[in-house]
Amino acid sequence: MCGDVTNWDEETYRETILKDREIQTRTVFRTAWAPSQNPNPDSIVVASSDGSLGSYSISSIISDLAEPECFLQGHEGPLYDVKFYGDGEDALFLSCGDDGRIRGWRWKDCTESYAPIPLQGKHMRPVLDLSGSIYAAAGDSCAYCWDVDTGQVKMVYKGHSDYLHSITARNSTNQIITGSEDGTARIWDYRSGKCIQVIEPGKEMKLKGHSSYVGCISLDASESWLACGSGRSLSVWNLPASECISKISTSASVQDVVFDENQILAVVAELLLNRFNINGEILSQIQCAPQSAFSVSLHPSGPLVVMEVLLMSSHNLEATHAHFAANLNIKNSTAVSTCVNMLLKLHVDVLQND
Repeated sequence: MCGDVTNWDEETYRETILKDREIQTRTVFRTAWAPSQNPNPDSIVVASSDGSLGSYSISSIISDLAEPECFLQGHEGPLYDVKFYGDGEDALFLSCGDDGRIRGWRWKDCTESYAPIPLQGKHMRPVLDLSGSIYAAAGDSCAYCWDVDTGQVKMVYKGHSDYLHSITARNSTNQIITGSEDGTARIWDYRSGKCIQVIEPGKEMKLKGHSSYVGCISLDASESWLACGSGRSLSVWNLPASECISKISTSASVQDVVFDENQILAVVAELLLNRFNINGEILSQIQCAPQSAFSVSLHPSGPLVVMEVLLMSSHNLEATHAHFAANLNIKNSTAVSTCVNMLLKLHVDVLQND
């Protein structure tokens, strides 16, 4: 017996199909460990391709029963990065994405929300009530510094010739470092806005006529060593000496890199988590389940690494063991880190003003 088609709503049907497809192909681009009094925090916040932010416990991720403890719809379009600022109850987390906005959320409001998970995303409003500056890399080949109190641009860092993939702060020397599709990493004096050094990890590739880009960068704890992922290579630089110490060839494009004391963790566009020493020697390669890992986060206690991955399902994370006030949304005139092939990430670093 056929159903009644007189009340058929084609538009609703299409929206339902598209929503289901979006959920099935959702990509996690970035994660951040939530502040905790426990030296071994269990909660992690994920930034996803549908613009949502979700908080998960590591225990639920490992057990394959990952349901969000907190959920909110942060942005229209893909969300590329999330970072925490501060500790404890006063902690804020910042998110940024393809809609060109950087938004701040009070972590306490998330953890103390009593609204059902499906409703939390619509009920929580963004806030920014910290002082200092936000530094962000954008898709127009520029990096920006915003004054958090006013939401106004304080400085524009111009010099790259193509869109930016990453940015990090070098607090000990009042500098920021950016990585770009133009194949260079640039070091800037964040007060004057001047570029004081240009690093070219892919110079040899360019001389051979091949394309080169800097897709990810990372500083060690001393801020003396810089790792740059450029295509299928990873280079390590001694910044005080302005010298490349080692260059590592990888089997696939380097997606993200992070220092773990004097060692380097890197994920590439295949099924491996790589660990290298500072001289570029492979210490270990750990097989992981995802088709491609986009980024890697190191647990504060050290032995746990979480990789943000692409899988044909909802929020998918893989854990691997290895040795509200006045609303303020900062809006950029261009997308904050342009989405080219859904692999680009944007880092937002917060620096305190003197």
